[in-house]
Amino acid sequence: MKKLFFKFFVATFILICAAVTTHAQTRVYVKVRPTAVVVAKPAAPHAHYVWIGDEWEVKEGTYVHVAGHWVEPHKGYVWVPGHWATEQKGDYWVPGHWRKI
Repeated sequence: MKKLFFKFFVATFILICAAVTTHAQTRVYVKVRPTAVVVAKPAAPHAHYVWIGDEWEVKEGTYVHVAGHWVEPHKGYVWVPGHWATEQKGDYWVPGHWRKI
């Protein structure tokens, strides 16, 4: 019985570790940044809307362009645009996000 419990415990531990590592966010580094995409900025649907500029998303290990769009702002927050950052390994995209004022 103890051997069966031990095997069950080890198998459960391995599955939990695998699940945690698959959801961990990792950076994708590039030596050459993706080419900028030119998108016409349409008129705002309402005067108080905030423009969320173009972003880059990681899909299947590569960066994919996400076009900018208008959003209704979150009360008490300000939009911080995404940007490229550089480390010794290469460049990576830091996504835009809402920051509390």
